[in-house]
Amino acid sequence: MGNFQGQHMPENNLTAAQAPVPADTSYNGSIQVSVVSAIGLIPVENATVTISYTGDPDSPLHVLTTDSSGQTPTVQLPAPPLELSLDPEATQQPYSEYNLFVTAEGYEPVYVSGSEILADEVSMQPIRMNPLATTEEEEKRVNIPVHTLFGDYPPKIPEYEIKPMDETGEIVLSRVVIPEYVIVHDGVPNDPTARNYWVRYRDYIKNVASCEIYSTWPENAIYANILVIQSFTLNRVYTEWYRNQGYNFTITSSTAYDQKWVYGRNIFKNIDYLVDTIFANYLSRPGVRQPIFTSYCDGQRVTCSGLSQWGSKYLGDQGYSAIDIIRYYYGNDMYINSADVISGVPSSWPGYDLGIGSSGEKVRQMQNQLNRIARNYPAIPTITADGIYGPATAEAVRTFQRIFNLPATGVTDYPTWYEISEIYVGVTRISEPG
Repeated sequence: MGNFQGQHMPENNLTAAQAPVPADTSYNGSIQVSVVSAIGLIPVENATVTISYTGDPDSPLHVLTTDSSGQTPTVQLPAPPLELSLDPEATQQPYSEYNLFVTAEGYEPVYVSGSEILADEVSMQPIRMNPLATTEEEEKRVNIPVHTLFGDYPPKIPEYEIKPMDETGEIVLSRVVIPEYVIVHDGVPNDPTARNYWVRYRDYIKNVASCEIYSTWPENAIYANILVIQSFTLNRVYTEWYRNQGYNFTITSSTAYDQKWVYGRNIFKNIDYLVDTIFANYLSRPGVRQPIFTSYCDGQRVTCSGLSQWGSKYLGDQGYSAIDIIRYYYGNDMYINSADVISGVPSSWPGYDLGIGSSGEKVRQMQNQLNRIARNYPAIPTITADGIYGPATAEAVRTFQRIFNLPATGVTDYPTWYEISEIYVGVTRISEPG
């Protein structure tokens, strides 16, 4: 089903429809909506996006129109006070919730309920629209349930951090690989009615992080939590945990078994970028090949032997680095590792930034990829694929970076290289798997 994420899960008994209009509107967050076709990575231009409070859906606050990149302008929306998302004892919901109704000529409408806005944060709301008269099965309504730090969810069932592996009988990878996709079972493992979604790996991590923590927290705390989420996920991938039990998916959206994931939910911009910079990393112990299964919990309503999410926020406030936070909870022999292989990309990052004055085959390859992307995203200027990184190439990269929420430096660094690679693969496929 591609890289659009999140569906209401039966484990949760609170719904976005219960959310009131924020009483204190002295704070604001921001939202940008990106609209693409469910068939291939084609931006939808001139889509109409109507935004209203979830608690007052019949009173539109903004009516926006998408540009040639399928994006709306970024607009501000009222949010509760910032300190609510920084206080584990807060009883008031720390984010406001909004509904989005999206229409476009030639597409079926999409309705999103409960898109979350945090004070001083930028939210990115993805929308995938199903073209009319197609057989593609795509959700037309997205219900974003209450955040895991504020609602009541089942606690994680304890598991060993290193899985026993019978090399002779089980399906086991020989090395750690960043998969192109994970298959998310949207429910508990043995629920045959729950749907499976194909989700790009990085989009899955961004979704889970936006579900599990608040983007208002210190960057080192967010970094530590992303590493824990990635290591948790890659342990499932590496050990083929569910396939070895006879299931046909990688991981579930159940907090009792795995970690929260919500079809179609909004992603926060700082989480989006941080994942792009560290997506190939995971946590290791000396002499252990598999990524460590890093259990975690909120540390307030539920305690566990792994990382406390609120505790990590507190340590970040105290100036702890990400690896210091990790070692506080998992021990001093835990370290950050990096995967050898990243699946689904045409070519790996050259190992250094490409900028004005760079030349060679890696530059030419990137230029060709940008030119193909520009056919779908015409705001990106077409350039000569001559293998020379001149001002025109830098400007094309800068435009790409603006569209895909990267710092607009014009330099092809690690996150930009892999974002170009991922979007190139997306636009050259007729449709997403799933």
